[in-house]
Amino acid sequence: MSVEFDKKKMEAYRSDMLSSVKFKMGLFASVPMAFFAGCKVIELSEEKCVTTVPYQWMNNNPFKTTYWAVLGMAAEMAPGALLLMYTYQSKPSISTFVTACEAKFVKRALTQVTFVCEEGIQFRNAVALAVETGQAQTLVTNVKGYDTEGQVVNEWSFTWGIKARSK
Repeated sequence: MSVEFDKKKMEAYRSDMLSSVKFKMGLFASVPMAFFAGCKVIELSEEKCVTTVPYQWMNNNPFKTTYWAVLGMAAEMAPGALLLMYTYQSKPSISTFVTACEAKFVKRALTQVTFVCEEGIQFRNAVALAVETGQAQTLVTNVKGYDTEGQVVNEWSFTWGIKARSK
């Protein structure tokens, strides 16, 4: 059995994520802290997602850098958007959950930070395997955050649990 992903549904999801108005409305409704922090999805394809979070007063910590939790929220959004694109309105529905997170802070975050996750194909394969086998899958994804000069600010690792729900 081979899992077929609905390209129309994936494109509808992608379009909504890249639409400024629809994305902001969705964030405000489901992740209000990301809305207020100014998180954005700026690129989304089957292979890659790029998100950003601005350097601004409300995102700062007492050390005048971007607060680690704000960085983590925007970092998680990159692989999360990829995964949700593959599970959007799927039959059977797919349960997704972050089961672990690790971070390495390389440099102070003093500008907008751009997060890149290039593991869309791994998500596609894990979702397909979960549907085909009925077994929960675990996938570790990596995300790097870059400042406006292109230097790595932080590196994140998110472990995802992926499971097809019973019909």
